[in-house]
Amino acid sequence: MRQFNIFRVTMIHEQEMKLNSIYSPYLCVMKSPVGMLRIEDDGLGITAVLFCEEEEIPPRTALQKQAVRELKEYFAGKRQDFDLPLTMTGTEFQLDDWNALRGIPYGSVCSYQQVAEAIGHPKACRAVGSANHANPIAIIVPCHRVVGADGKSRGYGGGTEKQAYLLNLEQRNKD
Repeated sequence: MRQFNIFRVTMIHEQEMKLNSIYSPYLCVMKSPVGMLRIEDDGLGITAVLFCEEEEIPPRTALQKQAVRELKEYFAGKRQDFDLPLTMTGTEFQLDDWNALRGIPYGSVCSYQQVAEAIGHPKACRAVGSANHANPIAIIVPCHRVVGADGKSRGYGGGTEKQAYLLNLEQRNKD
């Protein structure tokens, strides 16, 4: 698996990260083939891509515009890797897990066991599942590429239908 550096944030000013208001310049909502996606940024990187039930809100920042463009290219089968800067917060274990997820090749899947081994915790399959479930940046940090040892879905946070759609999209378009 390839390794990626994720900008690790250790301190965040809570005031700056409150993204509840639809008037916040730090979020937008886009339509996608898997439903509405809420995209959030902090001015340095993308902080979230979440499945949501919100109305469309156009991108306001350069990061949001880039994220929308890259996600549209991904759904059109024209993008396999994302070039967006990411700002992720989590435990050291979560950050290691999310970094490992970014190394799973497009169109491939890994088991929870393989991810646990890749991050140096071979007995931590359930913890990998928990870290994947806490992943705030769906699709770009591809937790949808993690399946059970038998190759079946084991509780993708976005739902098994969305996971199947994303995996099928990648299978159809991989090089």
